[in-house]
Amino acid sequence: MKSFRIGSLFGIPIKLDLTFLLVLPLFAYLIGIQIGDVAGILNATLNAGIDIGDVTGGLNPWILGFIAAVGLFVGVVLHELGHSLTAQRYGFPIDSITLWLFGGIAALSEMPENWKEEFNIAIAGPIVSVLVGVASYVLFLATPETFSGARFVLGYLAVLNVALAIFNMIPAFPMDGGRILRALLARGRPYAQATQQAASIGKMFAIAMGLFGLFAFNIILIGVAFFVYIAASSEAQQVTMKAAFQDVTVADIMTPAGDLHTVETDTSIADLIQRMFTERHTGYPVVEADRFDDGRLVGLVTLTDAREIKPVERDAYTVEDVMTTDLKTIEPNSDAMAAIERMRENDIGRLLVVEDGDLVGLISRSDVMTAFDIVQQSGALNPSKKPQTAD
Repeated sequence: MKSFRIGSLFGIPIKLDLTFLLVLPLFAYLIGIQIGDVAGILNATLNAGIDIGDVTGGLNPWILGFIAAVGLFVGVVLHELGHSLTAQRYGFPIDSITLWLFGGIAALSEMPENWKEEFNIAIAGPIVSVLVGVASYVLFLATPETFSGARFVLGYLAVLNVALAIFNMIPAFPMDGGRILRALLARGRPYAQATQQAASIGKMFAIAMGLFGLFAFNIILIGVAFFVYIAASSEAQQVTMKAAFQDVTVADIMTPAGDLHTVETDTSIADLIQRMFTERHTGYPVVEADRFDDGRLVGLVTLTDAREIKPVERDAYTVEDVMTTDLKTIEPNSDAMAAIERMRENDIGRLLVVEDGDLVGLISRSDVMTAFDIVQQSGALNPSKKPQTAD
């Protein structure tokens, strides 16, 4: 969902996702309706001396609930800041810290593949949460018992921040504990293999959390389990793909220009759609008729573009009328992963491969997945090529 910036800390933008605006009142409400029970627990465990009648009277439950909810999310920001500042110390830029439905996310530009760096980045968050909990407890002890509301909020935050640290240490990749697990696994095996193993363990924990949440009627826990499962699968696939495409360039997996189906600018939309139906293609590079031989690229036309023209008018319009001239291109010597990321960022299914202004090929998601399958099954893009042996 859409997010908006509310400020920055240490040069890192702090953003709020719209889902956060839903969960903050929910947390405030949940704390407010349980404030008497929680205050009783704090009195029993921390000898808090909270006047339950005071914190439960009038609007106090909702005011204190809101303050405690805000304090909890401040703790989440500090938790993510621990990850972020440690990552920056190792040279990994942080795009932003975003508060959303399930807490916070520090968006690293890339994940470290050195196990020590990942271990330190991952454990920094829980350490900060524990320190925030300790600081809250110290302030709790320093607050006179006559200030029951303040003692409730500080005692609550002391317990919750430590609980947050413990929960995040569960080895459910990609939670902090799961990343620590991957770092430890990566000490003696390839990074991609360590990721696959950590992700498998993370998905098992996600299933267990989901089942527990289902039986306990805890919607938030079910949501966290779902997020962990999906995120573990996604990151494992991305890391595996990155390992598979190491040293693979766009030129290795693209469809060369000589094998491409192209259309000219003066092709009618009716003819274009007929070609799409016959050749089973949904996108064509567009070249100028008088420059066809040198492959000079002028645009790209897709089925979506063609559909903008009504059927009765398709003979009257040409490709030039509907083609896209704002082209997303990539050079043939670029990394294959760079092409994947660019397609993902622009939410497109293909990139035109251009060198010195000339069209030299096209790379699509289907090209990428075909190459990925070959690499996984044979270990090379050309499975028929046998390694040379010494005589």
